[in-house]
Amino acid sequence: MSTTATETTVLQDVVIKFAGDSGDGMQLTGSQFTNNTALMGIDLATFPDFPAEIRAPLGTLPGVSGFQLRFSSDRVFTPGDACDVLVAMNAAALKVNLTSIKPGGKIIANTDGFDSKNLRLANYAEGVNPLEDGSLNAYELIKIDVTKITREALKEFTMGTKEKDRAKNMFVLGFLYWMYDRSLENTVAFFHEKFGKKEDILNSNIKALQAGYHYGDTTETFTSRYRVEKARMQPGVYRSIMGNQALSYGLLAASKQSGLPLFLGSYPITPASDILHELSRHKNFGVRTFQAEDEIAAITSAIGASYGGHLGLTTTSGPGMALKTEAMGLAVMLEIPLLIINIQRGGPSTGLPTKTEQSDLLQAYYGRNGECPMPVVASRTPSDCFEVAMEAVRLAVEFMTPVILLSDGYIANGAEPWRFPQTADLPKIEVVFKTELNDDEPKFLPYQRNEKLARPWAVPGTAGLEHRVGGLEKQAVTGNVNYEPENHQLMVKLRQQKVDDIAKHIPDQTIDNGPNVGKVLVLGWGSTYGTIKTAVLELLAQGHAVAHAHLRHLRPFPKNLGALLSQYDTVLVPEINNGQLVKIIRDVYLVDAKAYNKIMGTPISKAELVTAIKTYL
Repeated sequence: MSTTATETTVLQDVVIKFAGDSGDGMQLTGSQFTNNTALMGIDLATFPDFPAEIRAPLGTLPGVSGFQLRFSSDRVFTPGDACDVLVAMNAAALKVNLTSIKPGGKIIANTDGFDSKNLRLANYAEGVNPLEDGSLNAYELIKIDVTKITREALKEFTMGTKEKDRAKNMFVLGFLYWMYDRSLENTVAFFHEKFGKKEDILNSNIKALQAGYHYGDTTETFTSRYRVEKARMQPGVYRSIMGNQALSYGLLAASKQSGLPLFLGSYPITPASDILHELSRHKNFGVRTFQAEDEIAAITSAIGASYGGHLGLTTTSGPGMALKTEAMGLAVMLEIPLLIINIQRGGPSTGLPTKTEQSDLLQAYYGRNGECPMPVVASRTPSDCFEVAMEAVRLAVEFMTPVILLSDGYIANGAEPWRFPQTADLPKIEVVFKTELNDDEPKFLPYQRNEKLARPWAVPGTAGLEHRVGGLEKQAVTGNVNYEPENHQLMVKLRQQKVDDIAKHIPDQTIDNGPNVGKVLVLGWGSTYGTIKTAVLELLAQGHAVAHAHLRHLRPFPKNLGALLSQYDTVLVPEINNGQLVKIIRDVYLVDAKAYNKIMGTPISKAELVTAIKTYL
């Protein structure tokens, strides 16, 4: 750390959390600070933390909404374990997040949110105010009456007090822009784009933003500012991307690279709905989006689209996956390309709608009636969603099978810089339609298989290729309905073999970091990637023989995975569930894999994972 002559301190790494009522605009504040950070070329990772209640009472603990952002001049892979700065808009926000602040960290408190009513709603004892009783002496407490100052800054506007108070978050954002030596330019441009036709809202937000900046600049209390330098990253053009955005763009790219028109049949569900919102904006790419009346109609419409020669997909979360299972079995029986995207959340039932969990892997493996195998892939970070979407589409059309793609709430709503590719660098996705009979074919055989055990894809209405489909068992080759025991066993084995053989056409599993032989291999999938990578890098720096491997392909596994696992004394599998991948690994490879599980609706922290790994070192 070094201090310049202008009283600006250069920091390497900062974690900020914005917290307040769901109506305080913490998500917007965090996303604007994120965009500002990304434009400066600083590496970042975010963790939006939404309340589970749609309309929790204002000022209460269940109503607290948060947005955590870590930014650094070095590469970062997690939004951080603990905060350097907490912005607490009310007493409940402080109470919920107090344990996550580093000793000596800053607390920026809106004093208006700590009146007797807010303290009572946050379940503080009568007469107790944490801003006044010395309980926060371990932190640097910055008290600002954000509400009062924002109203004063907007006194020239004719809007009501309630409308003026909505700009409190922009005052806070402006103050933090001053504190971290930022320009207001990109946020002002955002206001013009969003509120250009609403002059009062536009100008009041700009005024509040500027007021917060000038408050830091003119108040003698604040003598230090901070700066984080640009990160050393691979050269290229970057943008900030969230997981659901990246998935949407990956699907668009897959549509273009395959030449297949994209059809999304979806029913809104948290946290998957943003994919529907995003794809609906891209009709110019030939995308059709259909908001169905329920989950069953959503997937069956996508099945119809795939049968008709389109790229059919459906998006949902755990409860919706449960409703789609019969139709997923139909797609397996039909052997048509289909993509089922599951943005996982806490369960069971409606569970924790806004909290993250890796809870649906066993559902993806086994959650259908009968022998119903499907390939399963998983994204690891927000930007990785782009590539995983393209890979899932490739598998679906190349092997004529429905594919499940797993993401989760943490990935879906988190953001990071993305070095996006050029179209020329994207792989082609080969699609072959059956358009006519070969000379040696007296009639069309819809279940005649190629070397990958994929059946032909014939668009309905193609002359000479008329055929029937349905959910009853098919006769091998002809596709006629058939109930013979031997035929059923043959078809079950063929469908399983097709999925198993995909292992021949996916990359071998690699070690993300660490030695190829060692004491502990930390094996992960999905959103645990950043935490595992950070924890393992720390332990490697301490001289420990620990390594990290992360799975994209979960069914089938890469063909070399078993050999790789055997190179380590212990395999540790951290998951945000009660132990799902670890069960499958034990079953498939007869390895005594160890589990580390956290089921609190929040990501595993680096510190707790380091402690867990050390027990096996």
